[in-house]
Amino acid sequence: TMKNPVPQAASLLLEKLMLLVHIRPLPAGSGGETPPPAPGYYDTSCFKRGDLLEVPRTLFIHFGIYLGENRVAHLMPDILPAITGDRRQIQQVVTNKRLILGVIARTASVRVDTVEDFAYGGSILVNHMDRLFEDQVLGSEEAARRAEKLVGTTAYSLLWNNCEHFVTYCRYGAPVSFQTDKFCETVKMIIRDQRSVLASVLVGLASIVCLGLAPSTTLPTIFIPFFLWMAG
Repeated sequence: TMKNPVPQAASLLLEKLMLLVHIRPLPAGSGGETPPPAPGYYDTSCFKRGDLLEVPRTLFIHFGIYLGENRVAHLMPDILPAITGDRRQIQQVVTNKRLILGVIARTASVRVDTVEDFAYGGSILVNHMDRLFEDQVLGSEEAARRAEKLVGTTAYSLLWNNCEHFVTYCRYGAPVSFQTDKFCETVKMIIRDQRSVLASVLVGLASIVCLGLAPSTTLPTIFIPFFLWMAG
């Protein structure tokens, strides 16, 4: 007998949704946000202005452009820019609640934080993506200037404007996201399998919230596998 793919697909979908909203994992027993490491936790002497910094998490990778002097420009979903103009509030470290609401509202900001706030305790890879773009790497100063010009409020979209799109545009001149490609392939795999009806419904509902798809285009995708299953 073939293994029921629904639990596996639903689990995979949950992981991908955590990728969408950039949720920071909290330590066991923690009731609130984990504080970022103290200043000086990272050795920034090996970073150069214009470097692409990559922080692997458990379920996703976060990206930023190093601007020098312990400053990193990175794109994050955030609800606050949509409801207030108070720069002091907006500049505070983004909490998980702000992240999730920012994804739902499709609002983000390209912000400048310290390396500690950007990495949040994770290990940092420097220019790890250069190998994928070979001769497309722009000059370091050009990459940094592009990042600085984009600082401020922007729209958020998993498909068209996430943190990976931001850094690849700055350093390589073309906004692409390999994480998005993987997510889309996962969605296609789940929806094509008529047996994973529950997961297909979850994918469709999640796409309305996270991808910003109109219900008129998404609902048929949700329920076609369901009707096929009912008829089958």
